[in-house]
Amino acid sequence: MYLLVGLGNPGNQYLLNRHNFGFMMMDALRQHYNFPDYKEKFSGVISQGKIDDKVCILLKPTTYMNLSGHSVHAAMHFYKIAIENVYVFHDDLDIEPFKIKFKKGGGSGGHNGLKSIDQQCGKEYWRIRLGIGHPGDKYLVSPYVLSNFSEDEMKEIPFVLNALVENVPNILKNT
Repeated sequence: MYLLVGLGNPGNQYLLNRHNFGFMMMDALRQHYNFPDYKEKFSGVISQGKIDDKVCILLKPTTYMNLSGHSVHAAMHFYKIAIENVYVFHDDLDIEPFKIKFKKGGGSGGHNGLKSIDQQCGKEYWRIRLGIGHPGDKYLVSPYVLSNFSEDEMKEIPFVLNALVENVPNILKNT
């Protein structure tokens, strides 16, 4: 069993924010692989289904970004999912917009959602880092990640999400 986590903030005001790229990914996975509607559980919303032959739980913590670890830990504990079978999809300032990088373990890179997961669950989970670019000044980071994607960026998102969604079976098989 695999736990796929998308980081973001709950509420319509955050729906199209850069920081909600992880939530967008969970929604794209749920739709593409015909998972059932989300149910509230573990201070988040979950949907369980299969990607190829692998049972997967999709989780969107609704604790707000900074407390995501509580939700992830609760789901891991309930389903007895090992840390190496946890995949966290999140935005990353240090990667060019719409580029994707994978890694297992490591630091949080200043990402508060990852810090929370690290504290609650450990660090040896898979990170699927979705680039959003950097605003250029550290004082602009918070308003930048909490701002909506531009109109031009919004045109690119479906292509990026679709490409990643179609590769998730390979990611699960080869990691």
